[in-house]
Amino acid sequence: MSNQFSEIGINSQLQQSLSSLQITVPTDIQQKVIPVILNQNEDVVALAKTGTGKTAAFGLPLLQLIDIEKTSIQAVILTPTRELGHQIYSNLVSFSANTPISIASICGGVPIKPQIERLKSDTHLIVATPGRLVDLIKRKAINIKNISYFVLDEADEMVSALKEGLDSIIKEVPKSRRTLLFTATMPGTIKQLVQNYMSKHVVHVEADMSTLGHQGIDHQYVVVDPIEKLDVLLHFLNSRKGERGIIFCKTKAAVNKLAKNLAINKFSSGSIHGSYAQSIRDRTMEQFRNGSIHILVATDLAARGIDVKEISYVVNYHLPDTYEAYVHRSGRTARAGAKGLSLTIIQQEEEVDIADFEDVLRIDFHKFKKADTKSIEENKGILWARKIFKTKPNHDVSEDFKTEVKTIFHHLTKDELIEKILANYLAQTSTSNSKSKPTK
Repeated sequence: MSNQFSEIGINSQLQQSLSSLQITVPTDIQQKVIPVILNQNEDVVALAKTGTGKTAAFGLPLLQLIDIEKTSIQAVILTPTRELGHQIYSNLVSFSANTPISIASICGGVPIKPQIERLKSDTHLIVATPGRLVDLIKRKAINIKNISYFVLDEADEMVSALKEGLDSIIKEVPKSRRTLLFTATMPGTIKQLVQNYMSKHVVHVEADMSTLGHQGIDHQYVVVDPIEKLDVLLHFLNSRKGERGIIFCKTKAAVNKLAKNLAINKFSSGSIHGSYAQSIRDRTMEQFRNGSIHILVATDLAARGIDVKEISYVVNYHLPDTYEAYVHRSGRTARAGAKGLSLTIIQQEEEVDIADFEDVLRIDFHKFKKADTKSIEENKGILWARKIFKTKPNHDVSEDFKTEVKTIFHHLTKDELIEKILANYLAQTSTSNSKSKPTK
């Protein structure tokens, strides 16, 4: 059987690496864009959904075009977030395992001194976040004046968040460089970027974009009152116990608050946002990847660069501000041909926005059946029981007190004790519920 990567021009050294990574069939975007990068000289704008193999689509041909004899930096790959930067870097290192190509990661969030030292060695290709790259340029610790290739990955996120840094980087790179721009959506800002920064002769490549959402994603929404939002979420999470999922919030404060609630209710969870130190973000991501935690609570920052297989659901705890953000959030699930659920929790007044998301993104949302009051109450009871189960014994309790309580329960079987504890719990919750209900 002929190697399909050889048919689109990938050399045997890279094919060897791909084969050891068990990557044998090029994705749609790889088939379309790799021959263009390898055999033509024009700038490229590639439109492809997240999770479709974009890193290999630009990474493989770039690695092949690197001139090993030249010791200066020949290619810069710019990415909006550190997580995505780390991921691209590790992918490129894997792809280039059988070559002498030298790659450096210069993303923010980690000390700059080791990066300055690293750049004193021969480096062919760098993966960078804009802020850190600008910092290194100002310190004269990096020279990108002779690069041949400039890649903007997830460019739709880059222009919205990092415009200033991008402008100062563009001033540093030579006019003769070749620019390769990859994006999941084409807002007006991207069209502007193409006009400003790219040559007049741009090759446009589009992967199968029949719908902007993934084929395998089931888009659903549920309408809740503000007071029941957390309870509806906890009920949903309990129904998906053991599965891996990401919950997106709009703000860092909301992430912190929700993460605390999940911890209180003994869910296996962690959280990341931009204010956490990089080391903590990396540790949490590693725990999520290896299955030590099942739920990740995150801001949109994390919608980029989380390429974790087998994420079975994404929850939008708040409707995102932009259509692009929805594409990137929901694109964390249903990767590599799998199926997944994207559930958006909204309030009554936001229901009108769903139709706009459907029109713009060409996807259908279905209404998620909200759990009834009885199920929600029972779920609270299950979470309460789980808290009791996970409570560590208090060794400060006196023996006399312990003996007296044991004597009271002495004649009860385990089943009878559970019956009584449940009856007491339900009586207490119904009393507190009736107290909290507003009087008419």
